[in-house]
Amino acid sequence: MARGVEWTFDPTLDRIADLVDLLGSPQRSYPVIHVTGTNGKSSTARLIEILLRERGLRTGLFTSPHLTTMRERIVIDGEPISAEAFAATYRDVLPYLELVDGKHEQRLSYFETLTAMAYAAFADAPVDVAVVEVGMGGVWDATNVADGAVAVITPIGLDHTVHLGPTIEDIATEKAGIIKPGAVAVLAQQPLPAAEILLRRVVEVGATAAREGIEFGVLGRDVAVGGQMVRLQGLHAVYEDLFLPLFGAHQAGNAACALAAVEAFAGGAPSRTGGDLAAATRIAAGEDFEGAGELDPALVRSAFAKASSPGRLEIVRTGPTVLLDAAHNPMGMAATVAAVTEEFGFTRLVGVLAVSADKDVPGMLDQLEPVLAEVVVTANSTQRSMPPRELAELAAGVFGAERVHVADRLDDAIDRALALAEETGEYQGAGVLITGSVVTVGEARTLLRVEEGR
Repeated sequence: MARGVEWTFDPTLDRIADLVDLLGSPQRSYPVIHVTGTNGKSSTARLIEILLRERGLRTGLFTSPHLTTMRERIVIDGEPISAEAFAATYRDVLPYLELVDGKHEQRLSYFETLTAMAYAAFADAPVDVAVVEVGMGGVWDATNVADGAVAVITPIGLDHTVHLGPTIEDIATEKAGIIKPGAVAVLAQQPLPAAEILLRRVVEVGATAAREGIEFGVLGRDVAVGGQMVRLQGLHAVYEDLFLPLFGAHQAGNAACALAAVEAFAGGAPSRTGGDLAAATRIAAGEDFEGAGELDPALVRSAFAKASSPGRLEIVRTGPTVLLDAAHNPMGMAATVAAVTEEFGFTRLVGVLAVSADKDVPGMLDQLEPVLAEVVVTANSTQRSMPPRELAELAAGVFGAERVHVADRLDDAIDRALALAEETGEYQGAGVLITGSVVTVGEARTLLRVEEGR
């Protein structure tokens, strides 16, 4: 952690490339499914991993950021790396860190170090396949020293604009960088400017596109107790009666992307004959997927029924219901609000909000206002967290001052929100939504003593 905060963005792969070269290129010891996008990356990566593991493969999963412990980021066969193995992996790479540090003006960063540790741990396990979520962007992200056989791009929106650029086009260009020659690019539904850039990249590198809403997608969904029932069109088959214990239409879309990614991985990419533009266009359109990519429907049902995504509309308490959600930009908050509206019959919902100051805070407040009776604004433990009084001023402009409460500490904010939710005395319809940041949700899970790994 002395290597700096992970949101410091230095656009180069030179240091991480030198490091993995010294380590013997562990990221090339197994196939990789690479996942980027603005929202839904972690959930989609987890859904891909559970499908692969259900097929009997030994899996590695690298996600970020973590909720409680950084060991959550490096998962082997569904279990976070042990404290002993984490320490041993760090000791193994430390001499090489120091060699690379001495070669460059800037030391290897916190995230670069964790990325190399994950690749090394997966090679040491060894895993059959690794599912790797980018940290930020794509082109210059430390994970991009790997060449994904499948590249998954979840929905793209405005976030991290200081680092990735101010427009959808800028952000899509960064994220398109994980699409490598010969790969299958599984593309969630995108804004038109993002879709054009992603498909252009597909054609340029001779990859294959599978597009949500065209080659695969959600055919139907119904609210169910504890989640939803979904019907999905995969690349090779239709999969019926799938119970997904996650809430919201966005999670059904994530499941469709995960299913298509695993089908693509199982079946292989289309054959590529000829290099003319017409052939490239056929490849870009995702035509002629070959291979036995259809999955056993019973396997898919079993895998999705076991799925979890901690901190994503996670119910951690009842009476009143307490939900944790890591939405941290307007696009993500809109999906959260839609899911809460559709799937929870709250008569009174109180929010607890702690956000990073560099985010589009007014945009998030605008999304939350229609569903929250009142909001308690606070801060999490990071230096990036917006001061509560500053957040309160912004919230008052959206909610009105009478609906906004301030607590300097997250634990006090949660207590205040619970009391406000219970004011009517009708626990069944009362709820608390804790949101605004992955850090906020992680700290709330600790305060509420949520069992690790749920």
